[in-house]
Amino acid sequence: MPKLRRSPNPSVLHLRCADDRGGYHAEHRHRSRQRTGPGPVTASRVDNPPGVPRPALPDAVRRRLAPFDPRGDLRSWVATAVIVAIAGVLRLLNLAQVKGKIFDELYYATEAHDLLVHGIEWDEKTNAGKYVVHPPLGKWMIALGEWLFGYNEFGWRISAAVTGTVSVLILVRVARRMFGSTVLGCAAGLLMALDGMQLVLSRAALLDIFLMFFVLAAFGTLILDRDARRRRWLRALADGLDPTAPGKRGRPRFAVPWWRLATFALLGCACAVKWSGVWYVVVFAALMLYWEAQTRRSAGVRRPWRDALLDETGWLVLGGAIVGAVYLASWTGWFASDNGYLRHWLRDTGQREAPVIGALQNLWHYHHEALKFHTGLQTPHPYQSSAWQWLLLGRPVAFQFHCFGTCGGSTPTLEVLLLGTPLLWWSFIPALGALAWFGIARRDWRAGTIGLGVIAGLLPWFYFAAADNRTMFSFYAIPAEPFLILAVVYVLGAIMAPARVPARTGGAPESGGDRRLIGAIVAGVYVLLVAACFAYFYPIYVGDTIPYADWAARMWLGNRWI
Repeated sequence: MPKLRRSPNPSVLHLRCADDRGGYHAEHRHRSRQRTGPGPVTASRVDNPPGVPRPALPDAVRRRLAPFDPRGDLRSWVATAVIVAIAGVLRLLNLAQVKGKIFDELYYATEAHDLLVHGIEWDEKTNAGKYVVHPPLGKWMIALGEWLFGYNEFGWRISAAVTGTVSVLILVRVARRMFGSTVLGCAAGLLMALDGMQLVLSRAALLDIFLMFFVLAAFGTLILDRDARRRRWLRALADGLDPTAPGKRGRPRFAVPWWRLATFALLGCACAVKWSGVWYVVVFAALMLYWEAQTRRSAGVRRPWRDALLDETGWLVLGGAIVGAVYLASWTGWFASDNGYLRHWLRDTGQREAPVIGALQNLWHYHHEALKFHTGLQTPHPYQSSAWQWLLLGRPVAFQFHCFGTCGGSTPTLEVLLLGTPLLWWSFIPALGALAWFGIARRDWRAGTIGLGVIAGLLPWFYFAAADNRTMFSFYAIPAEPFLILAVVYVLGAIMAPARVPARTGGAPESGGDRRLIGAIVAGVYVLLVAACFAYFYPIYVGDTIPYADWAARMWLGNRWI
């Protein structure tokens, strides 16, 4: 008998078979034994005698392969638009009120302007290409705003503001698709809209908001690819495909996985903003392969891992080529220039420089030098922090600070502090623990996927801190933030799920209405508290001028935040 298991959607109960292969494998095996005539069953479709209807696809198999695919009705889009509008207003309102270049805008806004003028980062002192250690794409995105609105505060910040707002839109739709709930999708988007770290990075010309955007967009297309592939198998099985047949006869018809290719293109963009995007290339490729194997297992394929490796390795190789091609395309300005830093390193050192290969060798040498810089970066900085401090908000980064007089009392004070909304970020830690618990107890793919997204964004920095004591900052954690928020929303959804029906009572199934009501109240109160916490810290996120005493009251961790 199938076991009764709680649905990931709080409002629905589903049946789940104990055998992970489902009933379809056994169905075909039984029909093979009943078949008359010589030879094994080798056709890709199960042939039925005239007048005998094709057996229905077992519900357990259909349920496993049917993706969470909530229809985008008008109400869900209206709710999404409200959340995105809130995010947009917060990110665009008085965007240029903090004057001058704050923190690393001194580098990136300037280098973006150089790209517009020279096509490369330019060193005014040497009148030649400038040595930089990050790829160009993020600076090209900043340059787009400068091209449209001028070389001013609004011009170099507008691209980040739009990118941060669109990130909220993507998170709403991704969460809605994963959890099958518009309420949970909007909750995820609202939590991102009300996060101080994402807000500050959306109002400054730094690179990290673009890195987060491309990682999140790649995750969205990755989920779409998973759904599309499982839907493809489901249609083929419903049409009579025999998954036990050898070779291509036991597989659905060929189809180009466009969402998968889009994922790799977006990951190439992430790497072209900052090299730390490469960790998501590794993790997302591993997820693709794992999901393909699990899809085949659910469909009843005899050797799911072998077949997944045979069928998908070529696509993964092509995906790696797409990542590399997109990354190299971001260096077009450097390739087209004769003045780029180390552009003609081979020629300048007396070596032979071939027309195309030589340029790639020069770029490789440039990257080698940049890698040495990153691994050797140990210069102390007053706002540096280790990875273990990031979720604790142990050391935020002051982008701008100024007292208009002697600091104290009612002295007007202005600060732009890169600080995550404390209540939200401190809740990430218990949420990760609960995510692991629910993921193991429910064997839920969503919990493992979210956890891997967090690991890809945080774990490498723990290694770098231990291996080479590298100088790091808290905003390095921003690519992991969407997954941290998804972890919180996953737990909120679990709290709202109806209680399990006691089997021994023999009574009618409980509605779980009280459980859902209590869970909804808990979730609502939590979101309201996060909103109140965000509103309290809002003046020091956007650089509003407030009395010094009010500023000091917001320094909850004392000198760690000053």
